[in-house]
Amino acid sequence: MKDTLAFIMAGGRGERLMPLTHDRSKPAVPFGGIYRLIDFTLSNCVNSGIYKIIVLPQYKSQSLVDHLEVGWNIFSNKIGHFLKTVPPQQRIGLDWYRGTADSIRQNLYLVERYKPEDIIILSGDHIYKMDYSLFIRYHHEKQADVTISLLEVDASLAGQFGVATVSDDFRIVDFREKPKNNAPTIPGDSNHILASMGIYVFKAKTLLEILKSGDEDDFGKDIIPKLLSTHRIYAYPYRKNNAISDYIYMTLESGERSLRLDPRTRDSGYWRDVGTLDSYWNANMDLTGVDPYFNLYGKRWPIHTLQLVAPPAKFIFSNEEGSNPRVGKALDSLVASGCIVSGIVRNSVLSYNVVVRSWATIDESVILDGVVIGRHSTIRKAIVDKDNIIPAGTEIGCNPIKDREHFTVTQRGIVVVPKGYFC
Repeated sequence: MKDTLAFIMAGGRGERLMPLTHDRSKPAVPFGGIYRLIDFTLSNCVNSGIYKIIVLPQYKSQSLVDHLEVGWNIFSNKIGHFLKTVPPQQRIGLDWYRGTADSIRQNLYLVERYKPEDIIILSGDHIYKMDYSLFIRYHHEKQADVTISLLEVDASLAGQFGVATVSDDFRIVDFREKPKNNAPTIPGDSNHILASMGIYVFKAKTLLEILKSGDEDDFGKDIIPKLLSTHRIYAYPYRKNNAISDYIYMTLESGERSLRLDPRTRDSGYWRDVGTLDSYWNANMDLTGVDPYFNLYGKRWPIHTLQLVAPPAKFIFSNEEGSNPRVGKALDSLVASGCIVSGIVRNSVLSYNVVVRSWATIDESVILDGVVIGRHSTIRKAIVDKDNIIPAGTEIGCNPIKDREHFTVTQRGIVVVPKGYFC
């Protein structure tokens, strides 16, 4: 992987994630208690042996830049490893980054400086584990100019993705970006499409030629369709080829649980674009439970991040007697350091320094840094952004009509409390 240069697109405005993106870019949105969305793509890079990384931020990027400077200061320039944050600089005109292709065109001088063999282009706001070394090996085996990672999704979601048609040997013969109707489905399966994950590998030479000879803004919309007749464009079947091995607990015939090495864990095929509030909530809920859909506890594919200095989580009060017991406990939940739980938390994700006061209950919710849940409060199916001090007796997620008077309520009924609403 020493001849691979990674570009991570991190300028997303994330309008569908408002109000979570009111003060931060989409890749900087907190996730899973202690992480930011970009941590998953960056962790995939270092776990795959890719140590030359350029992050391209744009929209409200200070939170993201601070996180990268402190939390990802792990690279050694002495041996040619780096993580560079490169905001738009108007080096070749007066435009800011107009799209994925244009953002790299404006930084071609970096490609020419480092002279990579391959360039991998990634999004900084997806949740998944992917071994990019397998992806690049496949790209070489196909002798491809461009390789795009694809996965099967429901045909009803075609308007959210680039949609490909492939030949028997996985060469892409048609590509349509976010088609509103008549999207090509998988042969023999009219209910599913082959969707682009926004992950590309280019021969560096090919990418330089393309970007220098044109002014297209976007890879999926402009460049990929244009190249189909002139270049070798291949599809990488993500769920079939991606293999992440890790130690997992397996249930034996005797009913006992045993720790075994699984050569391909269930979350090898997991991928979520958390582009909406509902998908963000869903992805957080996928972390909870006894056997989560996406496992943060594996040893062989760690997710790196900035670890804040905070004391261990604390659970207090254990008197469960009487009709209204005073209990502090969390069930099927993720609880970050610094949290103090005196109430009951179920199927939820708590970020750093959350306080859940006595007799409060939290169910199926995502609570971000520094939130205080007052006594006798009830929080259900909610996302509460940081720095909220929720008064005693508050009910959120219990009355949709009342909730809509004050907060964003998603199509699925998730209530979103913006940063600092209660203070």
